[in-house]
Amino acid sequence: EIGSWVPGPGADLFDTLHRELGYLPFIAEDLGTITADVAALRDRYQIPGTRVLQFAFDGDRQNPYLPHNYSHNMVAYTGTHDNNTTRGWYETLSANQKENLWNYVGRRAGESSEAAAVLMQLAWESPAALAIAPLQDVLNLGADARMNVPGTSEGNWCWRCTEAMLSDVGFTILQDLTKAANRSSALGVAAKETLVGLAS
Repeated sequence: EIGSWVPGPGADLFDTLHRELGYLPFIAEDLGTITADVAALRDRYQIPGTRVLQFAFDGDRQNPYLPHNYSHNMVAYTGTHDNNTTRGWYETLSANQKENLWNYVGRRAGESSEAAAVLMQLAWESPAALAIAPLQDVLNLGADARMNVPGTSEGNWCWRCTEAMLSDVGFTILQDLTKAANRSSALGVAAKETLVGLAS
């Protein structure tokens, strides 16, 4: 591997930012290798952590990416810009992982075309303060719409949303899900106020 961990400014940086700017609208991308001091810094400033549902279905009920293990001060994602689209991700899963997903949501096995909607529902109905889905998941697109493959330098960040896509039925589904999960704009304000309170 190339590169190494080096100490950063840590608490001094966050103290200065908080003093000068007040509320810090940060989300900790606490994925991969997270050391104890990083976790302590995140928790000290009550910065919400990241939970990615695509990492959840290994069969371990204690997996921190399963929604029942979330706390409120988290942000739930179906996937991030570094993941495959959820539809594309589902198509690469083993039979066992697919079974874990459908067992978790308590329904019969479905198709790849259903995976994005299922993960969005899990994220939106989770305890997390915020829920996020890439636009590709709202549009239920496959692997050809993936945004980025980490560690590669070709073909990334090329996907674009066209005007025609903006009338997709996925936005109606998103609107209905947002209302059903009580994540309306009013709740969005409440969630921000909660995060502000946690950070103050």
